[in-house]
Amino acid sequence: MAEVELPNPHELEEVKEKGFTRRVAMITAVFAVLLAIASLGGTYNMKEMLMAQQQASNQWSYYQAKVIREHLYRSQMMLLETMLLDRGASMKAEAKGQVEGMIKTMKEEEKRYNQEKKEIEQEAKKLEEKRDEHRAKDPFFEFGEVLLQIAIVMSTVAILTHSAKIFSFAVGAAVLGALFALNGFFMILHLPLFH
Repeated sequence: MAEVELPNPHELEEVKEKGFTRRVAMITAVFAVLLAIASLGGTYNMKEMLMAQQQASNQWSYYQAKVIREHLYRSQMMLLETMLLDRGASMKAEAKGQVEGMIKTMKEEEKRYNQEKKEIEQEAKKLEEKRDEHRAKDPFFEFGEVLLQIAIVMSTVAILTHSAKIFSFAVGAAVLGALFALNGFFMILHLPLFH
């Protein structure tokens, strides 16, 4: 009869611990990749939010410049109209015609600036909506990153302590973190808590 050598129980425990350590280490690497993706998404989202805010501010400044010019033309036109009422009867026909032409030009310019400012206002509001959309996504990326960082730390603790319970907690945190980050990309759920 052939002799069968039984493995040493300490060696079996060591192999088991190495297997657990490898699995946890590989899964922790996946957590790190998810963290990098969430971080990249959060950074991109923040840049887009800031860019939209800057562009909206620029549009509002441009809008204000149009308003100032519109008011300038209106006040100049009113001044000329008042002058025409006061002195119109005593003015030479040529001068009166020139003032009336200037009034007409100023009315047209006032109307043009009024129309242009409306278009600028619409663009500024669109940019503010874009900014607000990115602002709504930001907390999801932040919470996703935090939960993924916690998952990585807890996985490390699980490796050191060989604790499946701690690793289960790490997996739960990672899944939740990945879901938060995923929602940051696609805004599947809108949570009023984050607004």
